[in-house]
Amino acid sequence: MRKVEKGKVKRKVRKIVVVGSIARDWIKTPFARVSGGVGGSSIYFSLAASLFSPVGIVGVIGRDFPEKFLKKLSRRGIDTSGIKREKKGETFQWEGEYSWDLNIAKTIDTRLNVFAEFSPRIPAEFLSSEFLFLANIDPVLQMKVLKEVKNAAPKCFVAGDTMNFWIESKKRHLSHLIGKLDAMLINEAEIRQFTGMNNLIKAAGKIISMGAKIVVVKRGEYGVSCFSGNRIFSLPAFPLASPVDPTGAGDSFAGAFMGYIASCGSVSWKELKKAVAWGTVVSSFTVEGIGVRRLVSVGKNEINSRYRKFVRMVHFEKI
Repeated sequence: MRKVEKGKVKRKVRKIVVVGSIARDWIKTPFARVSGGVGGSSIYFSLAASLFSPVGIVGVIGRDFPEKFLKKLSRRGIDTSGIKREKKGETFQWEGEYSWDLNIAKTIDTRLNVFAEFSPRIPAEFLSSEFLFLANIDPVLQMKVLKEVKNAAPKCFVAGDTMNFWIESKKRHLSHLIGKLDAMLINEAEIRQFTGMNNLIKAAGKIISMGAKIVVVKRGEYGVSCFSGNRIFSLPAFPLASPVDPTGAGDSFAGAFMGYIASCGSVSWKELKKAVAWGTVVSSFTVEGIGVRRLVSVGKNEINSRYRKFVRMVHFEKI
């Protein structure tokens, strides 16, 4: 994604590994619908991250998952060798519906299928990766993967995500995991639920006190806030005239956020702020289409153009 100026040495591209769900989705919004489309946290993440850096996915699919989509991922520089296909059983399925308030998804049906017995197996060639994202799965499995990767690559930058189900059912395991993360990405409702604090600054401070160095709070149409130590950086969401489907927006934000950091190899405060901006821009494209359709079709020129527009939009002069 980043342009290399003449005379400058191109930075090393670092592979990101993502471990998470791969799904088939049935989605209905007031503007569009899709039946049996490809979805899941690791799919949205990898499509976004691949715009910046090579990605390797670890996940499980059933006999029904389309082979042509795996080939499409490969053409995007996404290594699918960590995806296991179970010959018996179907892929994890989610059916959801949105009203005119696109901030709230109503789950109609969830079928874990082959995902119910998912036990991540990290390919040997993935273990030397410098960046790991633990997408929304059981925190016990997240910790298992973290330990395996950290044993092979102690300096690996690890970020994670979660959801209300794990906060309710496995809060102790999640708390232990957070203490091992470099960055925690979580939405506004979830951080309040986990910490019991309504104020986001205090809630983020609580998670940082548990060991996470960086906390990114995703706030949907209200934007995003990034916390590290005593520093805070906030951005609005990119305004859209015709939003269609917010499914996967948080996962694509995480993918672009991690992808940018991996592309520059720096986790400085300056680069973190840019990563938040790239995440905001890329996730805005996700919302413009149903399912993964817009994220699959978006080009780098479009993203670069929107990033420049976003910078102009949020820029203001010093006193």
